[in-house]
Amino acid sequence: MPREGKGSAKDGKHYWLTPPELLEALTKEFDFTFDACPYPRPEDFDGLTAVWGESTYVNPPFSGPTAWVRKAMAESEKGKRVVLVFPIYKWILMLLTHPNFKEVRNLKDVKWCAIEDGTPGRGIGQHIAMFVLDGEQEDFF
Repeated sequence: MPREGKGSAKDGKHYWLTPPELLEALTKEFDFTFDACPYPRPEDFDGLTAVWGESTYVNPPFSGPTAWVRKAMAESEKGKRVVLVFPIYKWILMLLTHPNFKEVRNLKDVKWCAIEDGTPGRGIGQHIAMFVLDGEQEDFF
């Protein structure tokens, strides 16, 4: 179940496949029955419109992930397992896996206030994530 994806123009390569050992380990763990981004891609195949399997592996193109995320959520709401892989910043994973991690919230597109007069700006056009780390220890006495 390798998948096709964009590479870096600097290296002269344009498509990348999931490393076989990684795909094998994930398939063993999640028992994939469908690959939403197969390589080679069959003619007229569109992973965004196809009905996904009961356990689907998704290694989508790394540009424009929103449509793939929406499809993954919709398929999971049908009771299916979806394993979606996508690059994110290492610091996000550091926060999410920290022992004191408690919560992440979507603050939407915050209209930050100017330091000069406090007026709200237009926002940055991106949602802001709020991460909560809570180091408070439970009292056992």
